[in-house]
Amino acid sequence: METPDMNLLAALDALLAEGSVTGAARRLGLSASAMSRTLARLRAATGDPLLVRAGRGLVPTPRAAELRDRVHQLTRDVRVVLRPQASDLEVASLERTFTIRAGEGFTELFSAPLVAAIIDVAPHVQLRFAPKPDKDALPLRDGQIDLEIGVLGASAPEVRTRLLFRDAFIGAARIGHPLLEGPMTPERYAACRHVVASRRGKFTGPVDDALKDLGLRREVVAVVPGFPDAVRIARNTDLVALLPRSGLASPTGADPTGLGLVGFDLPVRTPPIAISAMWHPRMDADPAHRWLRDTVLAVCRAAAAPA
Repeated sequence: METPDMNLLAALDALLAEGSVTGAARRLGLSASAMSRTLARLRAATGDPLLVRAGRGLVPTPRAAELRDRVHQLTRDVRVVLRPQASDLEVASLERTFTIRAGEGFTELFSAPLVAAIIDVAPHVQLRFAPKPDKDALPLRDGQIDLEIGVLGASAPEVRTRLLFRDAFIGAARIGHPLLEGPMTPERYAACRHVVASRRGKFTGPVDDALKDLGLRREVVAVVPGFPDAVRIARNTDLVALLPRSGLASPTGADPTGLGLVGFDLPVRTPPIAISAMWHPRMDADPAHRWLRDTVLAVCRAAAAPA
């Protein structure tokens, strides 16, 4: 069976509405001869004359009269489908569940202000925060998650990204730790014992590369899955933690967050951390998803300490 030409639908609608080849041609911006050829194609496709001459005009056949309303509704439906989606979004009445996949550190820091910002203007929207065991793009492709938050990795090439904020690593030690009582030098920092967070269980990272360039090496005693775990260990031991600056309300000073830790600038340079939002391109033009992305961006930039 041949695939029907959908352009014939609009032509049939115009012919049945006008009852005239000339009128239908004028409506569609075609020549009368082109519309006559289209009518011939319609007759061949439907197996019915559709419009037949009666005196100086044309009248519909019973089959055409039967089809008139259905064809008109189908044509309207097609136009609605192919029309650009309205950009106006009534978030106050929006009913939708969004799934955001992010690491434990992001969720701990940003979930509360994000939920507050959402429910304040969109009371019927639900947020589901999903754990992030890896950087696999399949959940984005399959629609299991709406938005992924984190550092860009080897993702699918079609995935869209948007920078949320830039972060940087700092050190953190318990209040009263001997490291905090003198100058913060690479040698004194490397001489401490450390706890690091690594989802892949790695003992080394950019800090170790920077120390190696100085001929230094630190001793990593513990590797944990997430930054909150590193905070708990550093707060209760003499191990020094490595955290994103956003993980503490202030990089210096006496325990401003109540975590029992004091943050300090690292004595070596490490690359900045770019935290991005990632989504599948099929959600690009969706007004509700665009609103979610804008809200996440606003909340992150307001809540994250500058790097």
